[in-house]
Amino acid sequence: MQPIWNKIIKIVPLWIAPNLLTFSGFVMILFNYFLISFYDWDYTASGSSPGLVPTWVWLFSAFTTFCAYALDSIDGKHARRTQSSTPLGELFDHGLDSWATSIFVLSFFSVCSRDNGKTGVSVYTMYIYLSIVLFNFMCSHWEKYNTGVLFLPWGYDISQVVLIAAYLLTSAVGVEVWQKPLLLGYYITDILVILLIGFSLFLSFPQTLYNIHRAHLKKTLKHDSLYEGLLPLVSPLLLFVLLTVWVVLSPSNILAKQPRLFLWMVGVAFSNVICKVIICQMSGTRPELFHWFLLPLALVVYAAISGLLGWMEEAVLAVFTALVTAAHVHYGVCVGRQLSEHLNIYIFSLKKRIQE
Repeated sequence: MQPIWNKIIKIVPLWIAPNLLTFSGFVMILFNYFLISFYDWDYTASGSSPGLVPTWVWLFSAFTTFCAYALDSIDGKHARRTQSSTPLGELFDHGLDSWATSIFVLSFFSVCSRDNGKTGVSVYTMYIYLSIVLFNFMCSHWEKYNTGVLFLPWGYDISQVVLIAAYLLTSAVGVEVWQKPLLLGYYITDILVILLIGFSLFLSFPQTLYNIHRAHLKKTLKHDSLYEGLLPLVSPLLLFVLLTVWVVLSPSNILAKQPRLFLWMVGVAFSNVICKVIICQMSGTRPELFHWFLLPLALVVYAAISGLLGWMEEAVLAVFTALVTAAHVHYGVCVGRQLSEHLNIYIFSLKKRIQE
């Protein structure tokens, strides 16, 4: 894709801040997510009610996905082009990527639809699919925490191209294409899940371990002890365990009742946990053993699976999701302001701050 990005970057005005490109791409996929949610809140529009989502929405999804993909690919090039590369830009880029990763996946689920008894993907498969994608993202930044190098496999580019192609295919022939067997009785969604698991288990994760091992042999690891090296994994893994316990033991089957709300909360919570790891990796500091999200989440999960919440489980999920989202946005705004003041720069402008 580099030849395409090298041509696009030439038409970007030099006065535009790189962070503005990054943020614009994120806003586009966020708007697209809410647009799809409006037509398909419970992930059934493409299955039980084909045609409920207008064709133009799928075309718009392809357009916004490509724009976000392009802007995310050229923001670093534009920063070097304008000599405005900063730690704030790096954090801004990776921080928004940690959130956008889940949004891309949650938007795609509306294409293949949830299980309706005949076709579609079960909400539990959606949860596993999302968890695998987030796991891959976590591994890349865990690797950088240990080696100092962010190695991005081709999986990211492949996933973006597949997403764009899926939206275009859906707009051209309709959602029915996802409801028919493609090869040997397997549906397109089955093949995509198999490919995702295969890429993760046999390409992405082994590559991460290999890169860390190679850094160990070259004595270039950032952390000598095994404890320090594994520390960033504790909170994300505990987060996954707590969420999985809630999914499996929920008396009201919360994931089936509110899949979009629950999966959104998973993505936001993961993003905040990984942002802490990214900051620690950039600043050379030790990450906290237990992220503060884990305590309120553990209390909510206990109250839910023990039956204390009863019929209020869905309402508590909604409130908890809103609080987690607000806390994550607040955290991002505060960190952005602190870094911009410390570096004497503006977030969305190339002008320097006037020191008081």
